[in-house]
Amino acid sequence: MFLEQIEKENDIKKIKAEDLPKLAEEIREFLIEKISVSGGHLGSNLGTVELTMALHLVLDLPHDKLIWDVGHQSYTHKILTGRKDGFEGLRTYGGMSGFPKHKESSCDAFDTGHSSTSISAGLGFVKARDIQNKDYHVVSVIGDGSLTGGMAYEALNNAAQLEKNFIVVLNDNNMSISENVGGVSAYLNSIRTDAKYLELKDSIYYRLLDMPKYGQSVVRKIQKAKNSFKQLVIPGMFFEDMGVTYLGPVNGHDIPALVRVLGEAKRVKGAVLVHVITQKGKGYEPAERHPARFHGAEPFEIETGLPTKPRNKASYTDVFATVMNKLGDRDDKIVAITAAMPDGTGLKRFRNRYPERFFDVGIAEEHAVTFAAGLAAGGLKPVVAIYSSFLQRAYDQILHDVCIQNLPVTFAIDRAGLVGSDGETHQGIFDLSYLSSIPNMHIMAPKNKWELSDMLKFAVEYDGPIAIRYPRGEAYDGLKEHRAPVEMGKSEWLYRESDIVLMAVGSMVETAVSVREKLKEKGLSVSLINARFVKPLDTQAIEEAAKGHRLFVPMEENVLSGGFGSRVMDYVCEKQLPLTVLPVTLPDQYVEHGNVLLLKKEVGIDADTVCERVYAAAQSLK
Repeated sequence: MFLEQIEKENDIKKIKAEDLPKLAEEIREFLIEKISVSGGHLGSNLGTVELTMALHLVLDLPHDKLIWDVGHQSYTHKILTGRKDGFEGLRTYGGMSGFPKHKESSCDAFDTGHSSTSISAGLGFVKARDIQNKDYHVVSVIGDGSLTGGMAYEALNNAAQLEKNFIVVLNDNNMSISENVGGVSAYLNSIRTDAKYLELKDSIYYRLLDMPKYGQSVVRKIQKAKNSFKQLVIPGMFFEDMGVTYLGPVNGHDIPALVRVLGEAKRVKGAVLVHVITQKGKGYEPAERHPARFHGAEPFEIETGLPTKPRNKASYTDVFATVMNKLGDRDDKIVAITAAMPDGTGLKRFRNRYPERFFDVGIAEEHAVTFAAGLAAGGLKPVVAIYSSFLQRAYDQILHDVCIQNLPVTFAIDRAGLVGSDGETHQGIFDLSYLSSIPNMHIMAPKNKWELSDMLKFAVEYDGPIAIRYPRGEAYDGLKEHRAPVEMGKSEWLYRESDIVLMAVGSMVETAVSVREKLKEKGLSVSLINARFVKPLDTQAIEEAAKGHRLFVPMEENVLSGGFGSRVMDYVCEKQLPLTVLPVTLPDQYVEHGNVLLLKKEVGIDADTVCERVYAAAQSLK
């Protein structure tokens, strides 16, 4: 096997050119086998096998710098830099990350995880190289989906001023997670065929120059229309007009062609964009037919591509999808917005049923939020569905464009809290903090699937900015008997006893139920409040709790700083209430990848650990 010959970076250069296709085949087989067990980003990695191999053939790593946008397509890069054995623990706690990590290898030049950042980071490396008079190549790889993000164009605009080499590889597979949309996608589609410009130029332009007497005059007239003509027939003029040299398009699965064009790119003085056409999921039929499903795949059967552990219960995303469809049927002012994730956020069904009221803006969270503000100002009821860790990219737009004007925009914040295997860049553990700091913002979190339904109905009728945050995974179906109407800023007492009161936010209510049962087995009296609202804080419930309890335990799946527990402590201190507050939160740090249940135990918010902490605190108060 040729794959066995790859033990460290640059070993690929020892493989004979005629054997490289076989190595590509072995890499695909390896990826399918490993990811079928661990889960992970399969489609994007299958599509970039040859591209990654070509990059490793023309670059000298780690001396040269290779930066992956988002980074979920870096699995082949990890294999070629000697991390093949790490796939046994891919995305597990303490194991290898599914994204580039400099602490794993010096060949990972820059840690990534979010979209549209690689050109900016690469430009930084280029400037650092030139200021220090160093000599290395910098390559930023960016997908056509990421190119829908405005940050990429800000970076390209700056890169156009370079006088020394900087290579941007555009990996064009017409996909981000779901199929790409918008003008950029349409433009790239238009240049996926070979250009006829050179042939036309040879057959007409130079013949005119050779014409006696009138040739030069005709050429001068043509010269005036040259730029417009080039816009029509030369691929990449969009980039050329920015001042970035364009090479391509080139077949992204043809290694010799890739090596040749990348070699040419290394000789360009200034910024150069290499346009590469790839197929997401290439080499595995289920991934080719369903690229969105195999973007971030759960463990699956290789023969069929079907999940090995199908879900038995509805997820919070499923509940959101169902309720949005019902609300869309009842109110034609409700519109839905997503940033390139109709499948992941559950809006695919809404899109299919109400296409004129559904908007996929591409990977452009900032635009999504301000666009929603405009829709709201225009009299509609926009619902923006975005993952927690991606919504933080639009903080300024939430603050400046939505909340200052107090516009009725509903934020459906999926994947709030710990999400597991994708790690630090995807954990949704900061949203309560960054949203709580914004005036006019209101924040809810449901305890179970029925409350998510009730909260969404409440939110779309509320005349102001409001957010609902809910976790990844199966929706909790306990506490069905507790379904008090949702009232602004009002929590819900689930159990009234004395001495200790647990006040839990959203996903932590399920944990709190278990903690309460364990404490009662130890002979303690425990009340439980479903917080419902993080902002506004239910101060009345806190003051009521102070009359019959000594220990107050706010519980949240968010960092302490600026979160629910922090706000509770501030209020108790301000009012000098006779309560000892024991906040149960995530630590103020980034949480690495791993199984969610294991991570909860590691960071101390699992039921057993919380029970021990509360019991110890209660004993100390006697």
